[in-house]
Amino acid sequence: MISNNEMMRIRRQMQRRIRDVVAERRRTRQQDPVPLAPVAPASPAAPGADQEVCVADNGPG
Repeated sequence: MISNNEMMRIRRQMQRRIRDVVAERRRTRQQDPVPLAPVAPASPAAPGADQEVCVADNGPG
């Protein structure tokens, strides 16, 4: 069985690792600014135009 002191040591170690990972991700995010992706205009469908409908084939039944 794990003693109370060992459990506290493991918990502190886990919290330290989580804090380090979060800090590293934050630094990476700040260094690499995300460029804004251009928004593609939606293709206007003609009124009454036929649209393709895809139906999943779920086998027999």
